[in-house]
Formats: sequence, structure tokens, C-alpha cells
Amino acid sequence: MQTATTPTRITVSTPEDMRQLGRRLAALLRAGDLVLLTGELGAGKTTLARGLGAGLGVRGDVTSPTFVIARVHPPLGDGPPLVHVDAYRLDGGLEEMEDLDLDVCLPESVVAVEWGEGRVEELTEDRLHVVIARELAHDADEHDARVVTLAAYGDRWRGVDLAAVSP
Repeated sequence: MQTATTPTRITVSTPEDMRQLGRRLAALLRAGDLVLLTGELGAGKTTLARGLGAGLGVRGDVTSPTFVIARVHPPLGDGPPLVHVDAYRLDGGLEEMEDLDLDVCLPESVVAVEWGEGRVEELTEDRLHVVIARELAHDADEHDARVVTLAAYGDRWRGVDLAAVSP
């Protein structure tokens, strides 16, 4: 099992802050990057993916691909496409994901997989794992904040300053 770089933790207060985090994170991404998005239902995985799409400058609204499993968002400019996958409804591991041809599109795309933990790590040794956890508000008038933990695996991420995406 590969070890991660030192994890970076960021507290996010609002959905807009989560989108902005995705935009800043997109600046670190390049073709061939695999991003695993982990968190409970409603944690903000798709909101972060919207920010990734905006930051990468891709065509179309990034929405939850729950019922289509995967959606490709072509670039509007010179950047890579974003392949946004939702593995929530898939029971198996990489075998069940093979029909999506993620291994074929990964070299020229950024692939973001919601619910991908334990399913797609075999695609590449180089990956970014984003874990989103709720931090309960102390006051009923406040929104629950999110604690986002970024952990990078593989040579591709060696020397990349993940803390640079902090606000």
C-alpha cells in the first residue's frame, strides 16, 4: 500500500466556498490526474466537482452523474476534459468500472470519481484523495462546515504544495 503525502486539512463554511476550493484545486490538476471524492451523502462532493469543472474551464454544467454513472465535460480551451463519475450505484470494484473505459480516458483527462474509494485506486498509483466530512454547527442558525482533507499518492504529487489551495 502506498503512503500519502502529508494530508492538508481545510475548513469550508459554505457551498460557494466549496466551489471555490474546487476552482483552486483545478489549478493543480493536469491530464492524467485521478481525483477520488469521498464523503457521506450531501457532504459536498458534487459541489467540489462543479468547482473543478469551472477551474478547468470545461463545457457544460457539472451535475451529479448518479443515473448516468459518468459524464465527460470537454474543455472550452486548451486544458484537459473532466470525466466526472459517480460510483455510488456500483457494487463491485474496478471490474464493474471497466465498462466506463476510465483507463482509456485517464491519460488525456482529469477523472474525478465520487464514491470511488476502494473501486478505482488500481487505475493509477498517482492519485489525489479528497475526503469531505461534516463539522456540526454549534448554533442552530449556522450552517454545518465541512472539513476537507487532501491526501496525494504517487510520484506525480511529490513536491506539490496542496496547502496552496487553502483560502
